[in-house]
Amino acid sequence: MDAVSAVLAQYRQQAGQEIGIGEWLVVEQSRIDAFAEATGDRQWIHIDPERAAVESPYGSTVAHGFLTLSLLPLLTQANAPGAFERNYPGMALRVNYGLNKVRFPAPVKPGERIRARTTVLGAEPAGHGVEIRYQLTVEIEGQDKPACVAEQLVRVYPR
Repeated sequence: MDAVSAVLAQYRQQAGQEIGIGEWLVVEQSRIDAFAEATGDRQWIHIDPERAAVESPYGSTVAHGFLTLSLLPLLTQANAPGAFERNYPGMALRVNYGLNKVRFPAPVKPGERIRARTTVLGAEPAGHGVEIRYQLTVEIEGQDKPACVAEQLVRVYPR
């Protein structure tokens, strides 16, 4: 069986299964501030703790939804040493093909811990590679609502 067929079979078999739970990450105000600086999104609800304590419906600053989204490679440990080889045997390249749906049901406040859960939704041939659909759910420790739920499309290609 070639690498494409093997990866396709592996991920089709895993459809509907949770395949990973990442490590907890504390979201510090300094990370929120750095993201605000990098993106130019300096809205007070993200970077002004004094004003947010008084005027925000959350009682504090909150992380940008796009910050939470941008942390997915770290939260899923997608780029940890050896992860690519374990997850996509025989493949040479993985590209982020995009997102079908993204929602931010709950805000992340400074000092809160978040982690990602990864579920395989399906896999299909894509040109000479494989397209894998994942549901990524970023949970906030101690809360019922997740910070982010996203359907991600990843394409992997053989050597």
